[in-house]
Amino acid sequence: MTWLITGGAGYIGAHVVRAMAEAGEPVVVLDDLSSGVPDRLPPEVPLVRGSILDRALLDRTLAGHGVRGVVHLAAKKQVGESVEQPLLYYRENVHGLTVLLEAVAAAGVRRFVFSSSAAVYGTPDVDLVQEDTPCVPINPYGETKLTGEWLVRAAGRAHGIGTACLRYFNVAGAARPELADTGVSNIIPMFFDALTRGEAPRIFGDDYPTPDGTCVRDYIHVQDLADAHLAAARRLAATAPAEPGAGRDLTVNIGTGQGVSVREMAELVAHVTGRHEPAARVAPRRAGDPARVVAAAELIGKELGWAPRFGVPEMVASAWQGWCLRHPEAR
Repeated sequence: MTWLITGGAGYIGAHVVRAMAEAGEPVVVLDDLSSGVPDRLPPEVPLVRGSILDRALLDRTLAGHGVRGVVHLAAKKQVGESVEQPLLYYRENVHGLTVLLEAVAAAGVRRFVFSSSAAVYGTPDVDLVQEDTPCVPINPYGETKLTGEWLVRAAGRAHGIGTACLRYFNVAGAARPELADTGVSNIIPMFFDALTRGEAPRIFGDDYPTPDGTCVRDYIHVQDLADAHLAAARRLAATAPAEPGAGRDLTVNIGTGQGVSVREMAELVAHVTGRHEPAARVAPRRAGDPARVVAAAELIGKELGWAPRFGVPEMVASAWQGWCLRHPEAR
């Protein structure tokens, strides 16, 4: 069966495409290239340039490539931007998903993997975030991801579509330098960017109720994340399509279950890069940052037989190789 991967030329998407293609799964990519890079894709993988808001294009793509399953990663994902432009985020992430699901249902596609986020939980006051922890998102980005989960499950029940919603925690690293994250909105590239410019990396707040006073997060290597998508896709492919109303769905966290503080991450970045000066400086807290968000990661192992293979040092080292490829002055 052929899988359509939306957003497949992006940072995470390109890793998913390669993981599935290398495992022998036929794939086709749909990407508007607003942030995606075509050169990330293997040459044998077809690329359809366009938006999930374009229903006619979706219909042609699903029919023309014989698509029988969808992995949906295309979305806007910057928290701060979502606060400033909520209408953009709801149009792209919610309305776009609605258009895609309409096309999927009309084409008789019966398998759908949805890229969700730990942002659906908001600021959970628990040591480990379980899949049944209440979802109380605190920004429009998280709201659109939670709404997306509702849409996916409802469409799955109504149209007999097997669904999997994958809640990512903090994604980092790269399988190859050329596939590394090109943005600077996540903590590791933020630290790299500051050090490359000779500035002190910023730690936002050191008075949280954590062992060293800084926020604690769960980091997952992007290659492990890609492997989880492959496992979810194969789980759905191996399951017979359900009758409408059967409610065949899966929702799991993707994390390691291990917390790393921001200060620990700053020290690890300094060690990997050899840039110990200037030392990280403390800035005021950012509004809405929870003290600790770490996944309970047992369910995905039970359901998909998946387990992470890479640790945080490997994430940082591989991300640094990718950073240096694009920023030779950082070496």
